[in-house]
Order: sequence, then C-alpha cells, then structure tokens
Amino acid sequence: MTTAQNPSVSQVASIQTRTVGTLMASQTLGGVGVAMGIAVGALVAADVGGSDALAGLATTTQVLGTALFTIPIAALMAAAGRRVGLSAAYMVGAVGAVVAIAASVIGSFALLLLGTLCFGAATTANNQARYAAVDLAVPRRRGRQLSLVVWATTVGSVLGPNILGPGAAIAGVLGIPALAGAWVISTAGFALAILVLQVALRPDPLLTARTLESAEGTAHDKAAGGVRRGLAVILRNPTALLGTIAVAGGHVVMVSVMVMTPLHMSHGDAAIEVIGFVISLHILGMFGLAPVSGYLTDRVGAVTVVLIGVGLLLLACALAGISAVGASWSLTLGLFVLGLGWSCTMVAGSSLIAGSVEVRQRAGVQGAADVVMGLSAASAGALAGVVVDVFGFGWLCLFAALGALALGAYTATSRTVVSLSQ
Repeated sequence: MTTAQNPSVSQVASIQTRTVGTLMASQTLGGVGVAMGIAVGALVAADVGGSDALAGLATTTQVLGTALFTIPIAALMAAAGRRVGLSAAYMVGAVGAVVAIAASVIGSFALLLLGTLCFGAATTANNQARYAAVDLAVPRRRGRQLSLVVWATTVGSVLGPNILGPGAAIAGVLGIPALAGAWVISTAGFALAILVLQVALRPDPLLTARTLESAEGTAHDKAAGGVRRGLAVILRNPTALLGTIAVAGGHVVMVSVMVMTPLHMSHGDAAIEVIGFVISLHILGMFGLAPVSGYLTDRVGAVTVVLIGVGLLLLACALAGISAVGASWSLTLGLFVLGLGWSCTMVAGSSLIAGSVEVRQRAGVQGAADVVMGLSAASAGALAGVVVDVFGFGWLCLFAALGALALGAYTATSRTVVSLSQ
C-alpha cells in the first residue's frame, strides 16, 4: 500500500485532530437548528392540535424520526463513510423543518408530525457525530475525544432557544406564524453544517480506520454495518449491552421530563423568552460539561460515570417534580441537573459501545444502539403528554425517577460482568 492508503501513526494523529475540529464546527451549527426545534415543537403542536395532550407528540415524533432515520443513515455510513451519512441526515432534517413551517401556516397537525419526524434526522447526525470522533482515537483518550464533539453542541444549542425572538422577527417578515420562524433558522444551520462536513471532513475517519484495520490483516465485512447485525452483536457483548442500556435509559429519563417542561411553564403564563432560557440552561447542562464526563470516563471508568449520572437524574427529577407551575428556581435548577445526568450516561455509555466492538462492526452497532435509544425515548415522550394531562407534571417526574433507579440497579449488577469481559 502507498502512504496515502496506509497512514503512519503521525498522519493518523493529524487526521484525528482535524476530524474532531470539523465535527465540533458542524455540531455547533447543527445544534442551533436542533435546539430551536426542541424549544418550539410542543408549543406549536398544542396550538395546531388544539389539545395539551397532543403537545408532546411533536417532540416525540422528532425523537422517533431520530431513531428511524438512524437505520438508513448507519447503513449509508457503513457503505460510504461518515461524511456522506452525516450530510444526508442534516439534509433530511432541513426538509423536515420546511415541512413543519408549512404545517404551521396551514394548521395541519398531521403535516406537522411528518415535518418533525423528518426533522429528527438532524439529531441523528448530531448523535452519530460523537462516534465519528473516536473512529481513530487511541483508547486512553476515547472518552475525552468523544466528549469534545458532544461539548461543541453547547454553543449552538444554548444559543438556539435564546434567539426565538429573532426567529419571530424573521417569521414576521416572511408572513408565517411567529414560532415557525425557529424552523427557518434551523434550516440555515443544517445547510451550513453540511457545507462544513463536505469541505473539511476529509479523509473520512471511518474509512481511514478500516484501511488501518485491513493493513493489520482483519477482513472487511460490509454486512457488519447493518443495524440488525449490530443489534445481534450488542446482545452478545455485555459491555456494548450495558453501554446501550445506559444511553437509552438516560435519554428516556431526560426526554420524558424535558419534553413537557415548556408546557408546564406555559400553564403558569411564563413568557416564551423565559421558557427559552430554562431550556437553554438544560442544554448547557447536557453539553457544557461533557468534557468533564469524558475525563472522568477515561480516569475512573465508564461504569462509575454512568452511576454518577443516575444520581444526578434522580436529583433532577426531585427538583423538577416539586416545582410550581410556571417559572421557578426549582424547575430551572432541575432542568440543568437533568442535563448533567444525561451527559454522564451518554458520554460514558457511548464510550463503552465504541470501545467494545471491532471497527468493521462499529457503524452497525452504534446505529443499533441509537435506534434503541431513540425508540425508547420516543415511547416515553408519547406517554409523557398523557401522564401530565391525566396526573400532572409531578407524577411524570416520579415515573422518570423510577426509570433512573432501574438503570442504576442494572448498571451496578453488571459491573462485574463488564469488567470480566474487557
């Protein structure tokens, strides 16, 4: 092989550095778009659907779309690499934003759900980017490299909900409903993320990792990139299984509480700017301290960090559960801590998944893990609206806390098995 086909250690390190930088840039831009959609989805759904019980469905279909689009995107990455797959996911997300705008204009709830379903593909891109960050990472720095890309979402995600005002101004110029202006900004953010990936994510990290694996004598098997095959690998691999349950469990708890928070606040006549601020603090908790989660994952072990995350999720559910309707310090702090707990389970769980399988299996396994995560969270989001409508927000937080306890129990009992398998 030529040097270009078989990179040296120094070349691999250089490619890895450029890859992480590129992914951080695309995550920042994509984060703006995704956060804008999260901030307005439930509010638009309640308005268009005419019922608070339907409010959670917009975010739920977005989460469902994230899971469903992971299947073809994972297959596309397995065949053509990270750059093609991530760009395609952002493209579908942009189309979804446009459809959601049209739905809000004509008042069609069914069309809105179709738009938010497609919009979820942008989150697929954001989720899968964290794995692209560790395709070429050395094991001792895997957690930190992954967490840097997760952290990069902070800027865009925190900025997003706080520019709902400018989004409304854009909507006024375009003659569309005020909240729909958020999706206009989403479309622009996704388009810029695609541009960054197409220009700068070269060479492709996953394809480069495969080149190195082939040079070491491991046969390349494209079929290993399928989500169905990936799920089979997860079920046979205790470490990958724990990682999958960690990311899925943490995501379920986070989504179920977060998706209904804007509605809980609006019932107390909280201004949209205040709702946007609380959501931005939640997202800051999710992504802002991700490098700390990554450092701890490399330093004290992923299993320990998952358990720390469980403790934070329990605290968050308690704080949010006792909050009064509207804006309150308890809810604001609870949403921030909820983000911190999610960060721990996501970074540590993802590190377990990435480090437990061969390169040829990564796209399929990682895709399968995110499908499980997305479908689980979508189900929780759908039930969240019903629970709040029938029982109230406090009961929703209690049920979420029980889910966190179940994750903690499984993680604690799996610690020895995972240690023996590594």
